Amino acid sequence: MTAVFLQTIFLFIFVACTHCTKQETDDGVQEPTLCEVCKFMATELQTRLDETGKSKEVIETGHGLDSKKKIKKYHVSELRLIEALNEPHICDRILEYNIHKEKKGSLRFAKGRSETMEALHGLVDKGVKVELGMPYEMWDKPSAEVTQMQRKCFNLVEKYEEEIEDWYFNHQDENFMDYFCKNMVLSPDNNACLNESPELPNTSQETAENTKSKKESAKLKGDHGNGPNGKIEL
Repeated sequence: MTAVFLQTIFLFIFVACTHCTKQETDDGVQEPTLCEVCKFMATELQTRLDETGKSKEVIETGHGLDSKKKIKKYHVSELRLIEALNEPHICDRILEYNIHKEKKGSLRFAKGRSETMEALHGLVDKGVKVELGMPYEMWDKPSAEVTQMQRKCFNLVEKYEEEIEDWYFNHQDENFMDYFCKNMVLSPDNNACLNESPELPNTSQETAENTKSKKESAKLKGDHGNGPNGKIEL
């Protein structure tokens, strides 16, 4: 078989599977849960506040001729909170997320292209024609789940505006996601997504397995008389 023929077969299977997934989505989009909405709103708000949290700027309030002008640190000012929430609106950041169907739970929402879309873009870059039933420029547009999460984010911020302000002015030393999502918005049986995080390699386990493998290899070599007294030092 030629490389072109194999590529054609691969493309046919790949697009067919993508079409099957799309059909499942059309039959019932998996809407974001309240836990997911709160989690990513809290993540984005905390990120935006962290971007300005180390500023040493001060703000003067009062009229130009007022000799009793008040000076307040920007770090704890109302202006900083307003900018974090509304310039642009914090929920607009939700549109930077995409659906990663290869991941489970709330991890399906992540920034950057999914493995599937990255592979499809790669095929297009190689000159392969891919038909997904939509214009190419629409491929990276926010999905239905993401736009739903953005809309629900707006509702959440509007509903809990006073509580967010209370955390900002009185409880900034507490983790916002725990304070707001876990203890205020969500019930104990509906906050599991807050604990979901990308899996990291278990380096300690890998190190132990590598050490064990080296010792077994050394033992085998030692049995054949390598090194002093038939042993190999690690």
